[in-house]
Amino acid sequence: MLPLSLLKTAQSHPMLVELKNGETYNGHLVSCDSWMNINLRDVICTSKDGDRFWRMPECYIRGSTIKYLRIPDEVIDMVKEDAQAKSRNRAELNKNRGGNSSQNQNQRGARGGNRNNFGIRSGPTGGGLGNGGMRAGPSGQGNRPLAQGNKLRK
Repeated sequence: MLPLSLLKTAQSHPMLVELKNGETYNGHLVSCDSWMNINLRDVICTSKDGDRFWRMPECYIRGSTIKYLRIPDEVIDMVKEDAQAKSRNRAELNKNRGGNSSQNQNQRGARGGNRNNFGIRSGPTGGGLGNGGMRAGPSGQGNRPLAQGNKLRK
């Protein structure tokens, strides 16, 4: 379970946010972004020592100042259910792909030839160089593979 998916599921639910400086914010989550910056509405802020309270209609909290979040158990259960449903869907998609993959491989094989490191086909119908991806070098060097790195010829 990823933290951002948990926060996105927690939208419109109550939560408590404690900051690194000790202040706490109790309110309903309106939105969050990928940096974990959050917007809360109907917020009650409590000072570090717990002596003072403020009521605010809304507030914005920068993600880097957050120490921890307290989220209701029902939200965590919802995220678990979503994760299980997604994994079931992925398993079904993989089953469906498994039947088609052999057909795709057969179609690719019908074109003939293999691709070398440069994406050039060699073989009976593949085109490329007729000698299986090899070429003759100057001064009787014989057949050498096309891909040899950055070696210089002498």
